[in-house]
Amino acid sequence: MISLRALREKTAWRATAPSILLVLNSLVWYILTYAAFLAIVNQLHLLDTEKLGLFTTYFAGIAISAILGAKFLPHARSKFLNLWSFMGAIATLLLIAVSGNGMLVNALLAFFLGVSIGVGLPSCLSYFADLTSVENRGFIGGIIWSAVGFTILIFAFLINMIGQWETIIVQWETIVALTMWRLFGGIGFLALNRKHKTLGAQKSPSYLELFRKREILLYLFPWIMFSLINFAEAPILESVFGADFGFVQLLEWAFVGIFAIVGGIVADVAGRKRVVISGFVMLGIEYAAMSAFSNAPATLYLFLTLDGITWGLFASVFFTAIWGDLGENREKEKYYALGGLPYLLANFLYILIRPYASAISPTAAFSFASFFLFLAVIPLMYAPETLPEKKIRERELKGYIDKAKKVKEKYT
Repeated sequence: MISLRALREKTAWRATAPSILLVLNSLVWYILTYAAFLAIVNQLHLLDTEKLGLFTTYFAGIAISAILGAKFLPHARSKFLNLWSFMGAIATLLLIAVSGNGMLVNALLAFFLGVSIGVGLPSCLSYFADLTSVENRGFIGGIIWSAVGFTILIFAFLINMIGQWETIIVQWETIVALTMWRLFGGIGFLALNRKHKTLGAQKSPSYLELFRKREILLYLFPWIMFSLINFAEAPILESVFGADFGFVQLLEWAFVGIFAIVGGIVADVAGRKRVVISGFVMLGIEYAAMSAFSNAPATLYLFLTLDGITWGLFASVFFTAIWGDLGENREKEKYYALGGLPYLLANFLYILIRPYASAISPTAAFSFASFFLFLAVIPLMYAPETLPEKKIRERELKGYIDKAKKVKEKYT
């Protein structure tokens, strides 16, 4: 409680409000719009190769635009972010035009949707990092991800998605709702960002320079490993648990909503590295248990609990805190592009593996995942702590002083 109170006191809520709104709006919009796009394409009467082509075009749009946007847009970040939400609203609304006829139009719409996500996400997160300090970045990131988790649940219940996701998501009402959500975020950001001061010029590292940094690679390798395993295992989990898996995935957002803020607080008090290592160990135990008891009914609840907690811990640290910490006083767009693309592009693995998931042995797949998740802990043990040691010691000292004051008050 002492550390939480200190975090709240050191948080400039008015200054960080534009970034909180923008990141929250963007993450909810991305997650739900991708789900809508996935369901729409899967319901089209197209050849499997044509569907794969549309997904490839979408992910190519994300990757190309994120890399180029992080390179060329930082100098006009504030102006671009004022327009980015409206670009996303247009791309979302255009999903209504996706149909079984006209593959060229479908491909252009898929590419535009990918670009509308990738081009601004690094700048959005870099803007967030610049408005937060290293000592409260995890806490504020945790608040954002908690809000993301519960907002997605609210969306799901409002449009009655539970158990009927793929039939209801394609309705135009849902697309319009997501368009309005994105517009609301854009208008709100414009209103809050009017008085925001533009930062002075910051040094922009090259992508090659980032790949040469030991601390970046020590965090990037486990993050890539986690992203690949998470999305490669998803279709296998779906084939094992059947229709219940969709409901569990939705319910998992409640765990994210609860534990994201917990992970953020711990990351700001004890350090990012401890949170990340704890998450990987928890995931390794989860998949090891599932490989041994894949047919047991309790396995589904074990997955829901451990996976939900881990996602909550990772969300506030890997998505929002670590890459901003590593960027320090430099332009952070390239750091977030490098850190965000493994998660964004690993979604493609789900699409590639899903047709063959039923033929894959769950025991072998889960054992494989457990082994590599434990292996991913090794580079994390050598990774430097991105929360300065001085801040950790200051918090510990303040905690001791506050406890001493309470003891003194008790006996005087």
